[in-house]
Parts: sequence; C-alpha cells; structure tokens
Amino acid sequence: MEITRHFVDVGSRRVHYRRCGTGPVVLMVHQSPRSSTEYEALMRTWGANFTCIAPDTPGFGQSDPLPDADATIDDFSDALVDLLDALGLEKVAAYGFHSGGTILVNTLKRAPQRFTALAIGGYAIWTEEESKAFSESYLPPFQPSGYGEHLTWLWNRILEQTWFFPWFDTRKEARIGVAHADPVRVDAVIREMLDSGDAYRVGYGAVLRAPREVPGPDDETRPVLILAYTADVLYEHIDRLPTLPAQWEARKVATPADQQDQHIAHLGAHACPPPARLGECADEGFLALSCEGFSGRLHWRGRRDAGKPLAIHAPGSSLELLDTTSACAIDLPGHGLSDDWSGPAPTDRASWMAVIEAAQEALGCGEILLPPAPLGDPEALFPDLTPDRFGAYLTRAWSIVRAGKMFAPWYEASAANAIDFAPEALDPQTLRIEHRALLRSRAAKAWASACQNV
Repeated sequence: MEITRHFVDVGSRRVHYRRCGTGPVVLMVHQSPRSSTEYEALMRTWGANFTCIAPDTPGFGQSDPLPDADATIDDFSDALVDLLDALGLEKVAAYGFHSGGTILVNTLKRAPQRFTALAIGGYAIWTEEESKAFSESYLPPFQPSGYGEHLTWLWNRILEQTWFFPWFDTRKEARIGVAHADPVRVDAVIREMLDSGDAYRVGYGAVLRAPREVPGPDDETRPVLILAYTADVLYEHIDRLPTLPAQWEARKVATPADQQDQHIAHLGAHACPPPARLGECADEGFLALSCEGFSGRLHWRGRRDAGKPLAIHAPGSSLELLDTTSACAIDLPGHGLSDDWSGPAPTDRASWMAVIEAAQEALGCGEILLPPAPLGDPEALFPDLTPDRFGAYLTRAWSIVRAGKMFAPWYEASAANAIDFAPEALDPQTLRIEHRALLRSRAAKAWASACQNV
C-alpha cells in the first residue's frame, strides 16, 4: 500500500507528514526521538481500514522545531491542535506510542473537542526516582564536533538503548528483553537523531517532564484504550495507573499483534471520515514521476513560477544545500528524500537527464542548472557507506566531508591537490548538513559517473 509524503505550513513552521490508506481518519503520533518513519509498516497494515495521517512532531523528522528551546508538553499539544487546523481536521481518532501517547493524552485534556477517541501503546508513569534519573542523565547535549566524535557516542547510545532501559543504566536489573545488534535497525534511529540534532532534547524533554495526569474516575472524557504488550518496557506501568474514568480502559496484552488488533477495533468505532482535501504547502512536496528506470517520487522545493530555473545538486549532495529562493530544486533519485531508482542506479547521462527533464516539465521550470562534473574516480569518491556493526560508516562519511573541504579529490591528500577554503567551511554545523546529505546519497557513485560521461 502506497505511502505519500507532504508538507504543510503551520504558522511560521513547516511540518512534514505521511498519508496512507482510505476510510475514516486516524492520526498517528510517533514516539521521541523518532519520526513518522517508524509508522510506515503499521500504516500499510492499518491503511486497509483507515486514512492514516502521521506527522513528524516539531523538531523531529522533517518538521521544523518549536521556536522555544524550553517548550513544554503544553506547547507540543498546542502545536498538534494547530496542525489539525492546518490540515483541515475538525476532530479525529488518534493513536500514539509511548511519548506520542503522552502528547495525545495531554492534548485531549487541553482540547477534548478535537478528538473522538485515543488508542495509546504504553503509557509511562514514572516514580520520583526514575524522574530524577531521567532529568539528570537521559538527554545529554548532542552537538556536532569537528572530527566527528559525536557520532561514536550516538552509535553506542542508540545501540545500547535496546540493551538497557534507561540506556545509561548498565546494571543487570536494567537489562531489557529486546536486545539486538542489527546495524540496519540501529541506523534507522541514528538517521532520525541526525535529523533532529540537539532539538531532540526539546521534544523528548517536554515529554519526560510532563505531569502524568489522567482524568478522575468521575470525569467525563473521550474513550481511551491504553495497552502494553509483554516485551514493552512500559508493560508494568499499566499497574501504576490510578483508577480511571469509565470511558478509559488499560490492560496488558501478549504481543504487538494483539495490541494492534484491539486498537484497530477501538479506533474503528470512533474514527471520522476524512476531509475532501488535506492542507498542503505550495512550494515543497513530492513529485510522482515515471520514466525508464525510475518510477517513484522526487522531493522538490521552490516557488513554481513559470520558467524558473531548475537547480540540480552535485553527486553526494541534496537540494537542502542549494539556494531555492530564485530556483526550484529536486533531490535526484537515490539522493536526499527522493525515492531510489527502480533497479541499479544507471551510469549513463541520458537516464539521469530523462528524470531531470521530466521534473522540469512537471514543475514548469525553465533552464536546467547542472553541477560541474566531480574530480576523481567515482569509486574512490563514494566508497561503500553501508551500516556496519560498529558504526564506522558514520565517522568514515564525516572524514570524507571534512577532507573534501581541503583537497580535490578528497582522497588525494597532497600539496598538489590542496584547495583554498574559508575557516567557516569546517564549522561542525556546516559539516553536519553535508554529512547527512552524503549518508542519504545511495546513488552518488552512479550520478558522479553520469556527470563525467559527457
């Protein structure tokens, strides 16, 4: 089942969301520090019953952060209501897992008229001791460092989060039953942390500091079903809940499948039809194209004024590194936020130009602004960056980006290949964006070959 991706402006912030399926609407709010990416498999399943709408919450995924670095859970709840307004959703049934559920419960308290029902997967009720430990150790600053040291910390922090909960507590008593060392699964979370940067502390911190209040047993409220399966770290928290209102129910289940089935039944009884059209911004989105060798969606950005140039990024880069104030730009297949080629990425120029020209026509652009061909051997310029067990691919990519500021090609570190650069080119925040673009460039080697094959 196809998942589409969209952007919508909420005041001065841009919010990214995914959509899948048909039928009544279910809003899906992800946990921190993840993004709506974590719901892709669930959306394809639930899409048979619902129109699933999964936004990236502020500061996560591709959504802009809130302006206040001290934002509270109330600020995140108000931002969610503002998003419903921007999407054109008067009221919805909603699902949230872990911190996504905390945001929803708080938003229900502040704006009960916007919801018909909630389904919550795991609801945390922290003890005073746990809250103290979280506030002191759970959210250290995450700032890029000049030589990429922050990436070593990040890899091990995300990996060991599946071994211990909380991740920094390595006592035997803190071991959890979902331990693994799968590089692909760790990498999925790593990339979301790289998207958020230090903003992860704002959203995650707001949830961790949020009061764990539920309505009193005699209060009138919307129906809420809280479930936790056996392997969930919040499984025992079901027993910590106070006496709930008559419209609320909390119980333990055996498996994630049991939780999903019961939540589907609960939400299905309360979900509302979708609006005729969901809100969407006019200067960024995902363009559906079908050409020989490529059938998918390209991420684009810029005002679609007739005849405006179409800027194309260099191999290993993305549109976020281009100026889109005077041109439209796209992420090429296998780069940035765009889909991959249907098969192996081609190395002939004609195949790439066919996609570029199709995007030019669809966006109503004029002149195509191509990047210069890169210097060097594509095989050496873009080595394999497949996630490995120890996260070495992350620091390898960082070193490539840093060396590329000093030498051309980057792998020829000699006086003869030295290039001039301004000191600010090595600013860690600048390197951070280029590093992320390189990690997203699955087809960089092929595009480099195509650029050289003139």
